[in-house]
Amino acid sequence: MIEHDRLLVQILMLSLLGACLWVLTPFWSALFWAAVLAFASWPLMLGLTRLLRGRTAVAAGVLTLAWMLLVAGPLVWLGFNLADHIRSVVALLKDLQVEGLPPPPTWLAGVPLFGARLVELWNSIDQQGTALFVTLKPYLGEMGNWLLARSAQLGKGVLELVLSLVLLFFFYRDGPRMAEYARSLLERLLDERADHYLELVAGTVQRVVNGVIGTAAAQALLAYIGFLIAGVPGALILGLLTFAFSFIMIPPLVWGPATAWLFWQGDYGMGLFLGIWGLVVISGVDNVLKPYLISRGGTLPLVVVLLGVLGGMLAFGFMGLFLGPTLLAVAYSLIGDWIAGPQHKRRPAQPDAAA
Repeated sequence: MIEHDRLLVQILMLSLLGACLWVLTPFWSALFWAAVLAFASWPLMLGLTRLLRGRTAVAAGVLTLAWMLLVAGPLVWLGFNLADHIRSVVALLKDLQVEGLPPPPTWLAGVPLFGARLVELWNSIDQQGTALFVTLKPYLGEMGNWLLARSAQLGKGVLELVLSLVLLFFFYRDGPRMAEYARSLLERLLDERADHYLELVAGTVQRVVNGVIGTAAAQALLAYIGFLIAGVPGALILGLLTFAFSFIMIPPLVWGPATAWLFWQGDYGMGLFLGIWGLVVISGVDNVLKPYLISRGGTLPLVVVLLGVLGGMLAFGFMGLFLGPTLLAVAYSLIGDWIAGPQHKRRPAQPDAAA
């Protein structure tokens, strides 16, 4: 009878846990980002709490407000500047439709084997520009619908960001209590190994955060330098865009159009420079710096880190950038403990030196 009651209680507990997870499903992304941001900036929270003489709620409010200003302010500024650039692109398309293409560059005729055909193709496109725009009009409509859909997703992302910043206050304020609760749960499951796995997860997440932010900052700085050297207008805005796109590992969406713009303006030397700089330096640093920063100071092999980052993003989206390496790190340590456990038990006792 006692076993039957215990089984019933376990079933009820699992059902209640499943129902709670179902209720929280719409907020998983916001909860995840709030937890990651709180964890990554926890030393700031500790320092500010000491500065305010232990007033945790005040420190949490000040730090949350600072994050709101740091995140929301640049996003609004970037949005207004993006609107200006979009208007410039629309004006350029209208000019092309009315005035056509500029004369073909002189170097185009000198291309071996295909120079004359390329010049002929250029002039043909220029003469048939109106018909070309009529042909492309349905595709432009589809592109507009695609951009509209992406705008809706962007709006959803902004709402999730705002919710994450609101939840961040509670993670700051109640962080120690949440950590103690997580430790108690792990101690029921893993006994004395609970602290080891808590440190493992914390260290892995911290290294991933450092790797992602450090790589994005390095790519943004290198992109800004390249845009300044090439003379691309709006270098600072494009550098900030590179920082944002680096999080999802597609900075070519920033330096690629800038390179094409330089070629369009007839600045072929700087266009070639920016293309090589973007491909080799800006995008290339991601393949070196991010794995190094994530694997530095950890016991996880570099190949496992790479598989965790790439596989996590394919499986879980951008959140997988953090979840993938963390899951593999925990699994790697669990398997290591499981393999070492029986060997440790079978190891014969060492003879007494005194004997």
